[in-house]
Amino acid sequence: KIAILTSTFSHYSGPDRVAEQQAKDYAKKGNKVTVFALEGNIKPEGYKLEIIGMPKPLFLQRLYRLFFFLDFIKMGKAVNKLKEYDLVISHQYPMNLIASATKRRFGVKYIYHNHGIGYSELFSNPFERFYMKLFGYFARLSLNNVDSAVSVSKFLQGELKKEAGIDSEVVYNRIDSKYRKGVSGKSVRKKLGIKDDEKLLFFIGRLSPHKNVHALLKIFDIVNEEMPNTKLLIAGKPTFRRYYNELKSNANKNVIFKESIGDKDLPNYYAACDLYVTASLWEGFNLPAAEAQACGKKVVGFDVCSHPEVIKNGILVKKNDLEGFADAVLKVLRE
Repeated sequence: KIAILTSTFSHYSGPDRVAEQQAKDYAKKGNKVTVFALEGNIKPEGYKLEIIGMPKPLFLQRLYRLFFFLDFIKMGKAVNKLKEYDLVISHQYPMNLIASATKRRFGVKYIYHNHGIGYSELFSNPFERFYMKLFGYFARLSLNNVDSAVSVSKFLQGELKKEAGIDSEVVYNRIDSKYRKGVSGKSVRKKLGIKDDEKLLFFIGRLSPHKNVHALLKIFDIVNEEMPNTKLLIAGKPTFRRYYNELKSNANKNVIFKESIGDKDLPNYYAACDLYVTASLWEGFNLPAAEAQACGKKVVGFDVCSHPEVIKNGILVKKNDLEGFADAVLKVLRE
């Protein structure tokens, strides 16, 4: 019996999609698998899903996840349900708290699957910076009795050793076979109103300051000056609503925002674009960049964190060089 713990179990989150793939893989090998999450909208296939529950408003969700250890009732119930399991794999804080308590009380093996936490200094809002610092501090405390750890990149392997003194094995995220060359993007381009003579740039991910989407908009403005027949699709769930509203107000008329893309449709969106772009300044792995490349698309991103390990078909640009990034985009589009 294997328990996989992740916070939101949503296709909007890279770690959640990794947890989903892991649950499928373990279930196919004949294991009895249950995913435990605070909330979730991924339909389980061959395994069970148990929702622990948390508040609906986004702001309250962030506070609840930060101070989950204060909800003694739900913590206790979750730990008691795991006492008969053989293995608990935790992908994120605060789920590590449940895994750690289960190990401490019942001796169940606890594996931490390390996806990392974005640097607090990448957040401009003082509240957001403080929140991320506190989140990272609590996350490190929850790792005090892991049996073993897995990092999704060499970059994160080094970060975990430096921050928590924990050795980990590097296991790169496996890309689902549905992300492949030959998938058609025609229906997506038609739905978005992209003409045959127009180019489409694509980014998908959490709309959070460390993803640097505000810089991507500035880069796109430069690209549009040289190539007006180019559009940018930004897809993802807003992590900070204020930040999302700022993005929409600063975007030019050729930027398309889409909060939701169905998981089955995502390969078609990669196929529809001419280039995948990410201006993110922190990535533990960057699953979308890997998925886009699997679909045969080039990727332009900054030369930071795990990107040298993941971006193999495309161009890496010096950190914060917006002009250089725009030049790289134009180069690929002209090719």
